Amino acid sequence: MLTTILLSFLIFLGVLLAMSVGVMAGRPAIKGSCGGIGGEGCELCGSDRRRCNS
Repeated sequence: MLTTILLSFLIFLGVLLAMSVGVMAGRPAIKGSCGGIGGEGCELCGSDRRRCNS
């Protein structure tokens, strides 16, 4: 049982470290889609949100 908990903790720690490498590498943040939350527009509809629905 202790082995399973320790192994799970190490895997979780490894995933956290792997994700932090992407942050330290300076990759751009994930942006919303044209119609999504915080979307700034896309190449299909520009800034006109009415065109996103069609």
